Amino acid sequence: MGNDFIKKEKYSIGDLLEIMSLLRSENGCPWDREQTHLSIRKNFIEETYEAVEAIDCNDPEMLREELGDVLLQVVFHTQMEKENGNFDFDDICDGICQKLIIRHPHIFGEEELSSSNAVANRWEEIKKETKGQKSGSETLIAVPKQLPALMRCDKLLHRAEKAAGTKICSEKAFDMLDENVFELRKAEKENRDLIKEKMGELLFSAVMAARAIGLEPEECLDASSEKFIRHFTEMEKIAKEQGKALSEMEEEIFSQGKGQKTNQ
Repeated sequence: MGNDFIKKEKYSIGDLLEIMSLLRSENGCPWDREQTHLSIRKNFIEETYEAVEAIDCNDPEMLREELGDVLLQVVFHTQMEKENGNFDFDDICDGICQKLIIRHPHIFGEEELSSSNAVANRWEEIKKETKGQKSGSETLIAVPKQLPALMRCDKLLHRAEKAAGTKICSEKAFDMLDENVFELRKAEKENRDLIKEKMGELLFSAVMAARAIGLEPEECLDASSEKFIRHFTEMEKIAKEQGKALSEMEEEIFSQGKGQKTNQ
């Protein structure tokens, strides 16, 4: 490597930190030196989703590799801040250890919590206290805008339910869903801003309906997306067999096989 780095059979977190420091150094890698938090922001998101894919695939070897890629992103961003004199990797480790100890008073303190539900509720209470959040609205505002819209909506509703100490019943949720479908149809010929607003309300109420019956909206939509891929693949095969253009099968394609048997 043209430096004092010693190659080994097996490396540890200390070696990773040293490698990143070398890559960012004056005599390191030109590309690594040029990067900023913003320039590799997208990489962080992509690597996280690839780790999630490994979890969904139940593939330990893939997960090991992808978690390494996520860790690289953590170390990369940390090195930048170390260079700025703000914090280093030890500071990050200290911070998360402090947080875990504070939020587990039943393990590291004198409190007694006998169920996972009680633990989750206490976690949220301590989180509000340590972040200085005194109202339910403050917990909602704290949900990152950068989350994918569906996940953000789900998290907002979860926190609203926690703050209110209740949740909407399924009957009311479905009534709201029906009403928003009706409102969107009425707005179809109106200005684009109104249509956009009504579509947003419809999507929001769909997430609310899913939560009302105990479903994870993200999982529901992901399953439907996978189903659509299978259905589209089947329609493409049929179109080829029948000598048709896909445009001639518009209704069959976008019905997602309603009324037909599909493999789940």
